[in-house]
Amino acid sequence: MSEKFIDLFAGIGGFRIALEKEGSKCVYTSEWDKFAQITYDHNFNDLPEGDITQINPKSIPDHDILCGGFPCQAFSISGKQGGFDDTRGTLFFDVANIVKHKKPRVLFLENVRNFIRHDGGRTLNTIKNVLDKLGYDVYTSVLNSSNFGVPQHRQRVYIICFNKDLNVTNFEFPPPSYEEIYLRDILEKNVDTKDYEINRTDMVIKGNEKLLANDLFPGKRLRPIRVGTINKGGQGERIYSPEGHAITLSAYGGGVAGKTGAYHIDGKVRQLTKRECLRVQGFPETFNFPKEISKGQVYKMCGNSVSVPVISKIYQKVKSAIN
Repeated sequence: MSEKFIDLFAGIGGFRIALEKEGSKCVYTSEWDKFAQITYDHNFNDLPEGDITQINPKSIPDHDILCGGFPCQAFSISGKQGGFDDTRGTLFFDVANIVKHKKPRVLFLENVRNFIRHDGGRTLNTIKNVLDKLGYDVYTSVLNSSNFGVPQHRQRVYIICFNKDLNVTNFEFPPPSYEEIYLRDILEKNVDTKDYEINRTDMVIKGNEKLLANDLFPGKRLRPIRVGTINKGGQGERIYSPEGHAITLSAYGGGVAGKTGAYHIDGKVRQLTKRECLRVQGFPETFNFPKEISKGQVYKMCGNSVSVPVISKIYQKVKSAIN
């Protein structure tokens, strides 16, 4: 059976790549950011619909899987029940409204790690209550991309919800694979990196980073290895080794090396290239950004994206549970 899915808050299509790779078919997409829309259409020949708050749920095709990395927003709890109406005014309300009308078999949601502690845990609890009342069993787990063959430290909470009619009672998230892949393995070769280089007089590299990396047993290298600083070494001012993993790509990171981090590569300190950002999220080489998309927009979109291999491995478990 080929499952049909919808791609909400689609970004540049990380969910779509993962699920299509597993044989499923996308029947609907929604994304409001115009640069992400352009990029999505460029790669999938499918222009996403815009603002999800303006979409009539009844107009969305029937589907088996609802996917989405919805924004983290606090709820104004009006009562003690944490019910559907308590989510009104947030984008999750629109997700829940689609679920209410379309009743997909599975919801596959992703959010930042701090989502589980957001508003003292009330945000997640409200969502669980709403989904329970809509007829879903909810499973959550925090997974780090570094442990699933992606050379990027990226902890995210994944929420898998099964329609109670499926009677899935023992779903388990995939175990870490601990594949030995490092940032150096995905760096571009023989390309001009001038636009990505950082040239300042207040940069300090501390010690021999290869020796430092070699002192660590393999499992300990599946994380960023800090080898220097820029200025005072604050956020966006830390330098890392390609012998370890990249730091978390961020859509809004500050500092001179914000969004990708700074890395000491071939004697130079630089940020990641556009292609390297895609690679540390597990995107295929066939994926490309339109020429008119700026470096800043690429960083933002990659920072907002999902790690494709992690999505794939979770989805494999989901398919096994429902088929």
